[in-house]
Amino acid sequence: MKDGEIYGLVERSGAGKSTLLRCMNGLEVFDEGELNIGGVDVNKLNKEELRKFRKGVGMIFQQTSILERKTVYENIAFPMQCWDVSKSEQDAKIRELVKLVELEDKLHVKAQNLSGGQKQRVAIARSLTLNPTILLCDEATSALDPNTTKNILALLSKINKQLNITIVVVTHEMSVVREICTKVAILEHGKIVQKGDPSDVFMSESEALNRLLGSTPYLLKEAAINLEIILNLGTQQATILSNLARDLNLNYEITDGKVEHFRTRSFTKMVLSFDEARLNQVKNYLDKNDISYKILSKEEL
Repeated sequence: MKDGEIYGLVERSGAGKSTLLRCMNGLEVFDEGELNIGGVDVNKLNKEELRKFRKGVGMIFQQTSILERKTVYENIAFPMQCWDVSKSEQDAKIRELVKLVELEDKLHVKAQNLSGGQKQRVAIARSLTLNPTILLCDEATSALDPNTTKNILALLSKINKQLNITIVVVTHEMSVVREICTKVAILEHGKIVQKGDPSDVFMSESEALNRLLGSTPYLLKEAAINLEIILNLGTQQATILSNLARDLNLNYEITDGKVEHFRTRSFTKMVLSFDEARLNQVKNYLDKNDISYKILSKEEL
């Protein structure tokens, strides 16, 4: 993982994503291998070294774990109190962070009187008090409703951009990966089986992705060419289907398709079926317009 990325780790529930994340800040130890963060092998740190290391690694949990009977101000102050930060520095940092997470009007409200989304904002602010360079998110939105989830993801994106914090997201919600992640890795049985840009991974229809999502095979038409194409909807590629039909006088059928949204980009993937005799014409046309495509066969699927 590179500095400044929002990196998603996905695999089936119960397979060890959260355990891996907890290894990253030493909450769990492991028996073999090496986990290197910023040149530090986490598993080899002694108690005092680990304590100092954790200052640079914030963490947000699925359950917010904030102090219900304390105010927003007191919750955010708590980590700084543990490190004997001066009262004046605490106050300045708290006011900076409540503005960042948009809870300025809740500063002296007890946590027990906040909504689930507001509590998670407090937890996010608290995780940033010691100026971490890495923020670990363990299913941080899975207990929230869809609209609150969207707002929390927008907040994490803002934090990533404004503070240049590397964020590692463990989730089983693919919408989270599509919305904010700049990189993603699919894990299976303790191994990385696919990684890269989310748009590339999710549009790949790889065996690993299909196993993760439980995807069904394409609907292919017999006695015809079945061509999978991927179009970037934010570019001139969006009009290629109508142009293809007009310029080549081609009759085709769309037998399957979907639209995927990734951060600021949207793609559509679809399967076109047409007469085999027109294949070379279609391939030349798509090549000329820099369109990604693949010929599908029953054997492949």
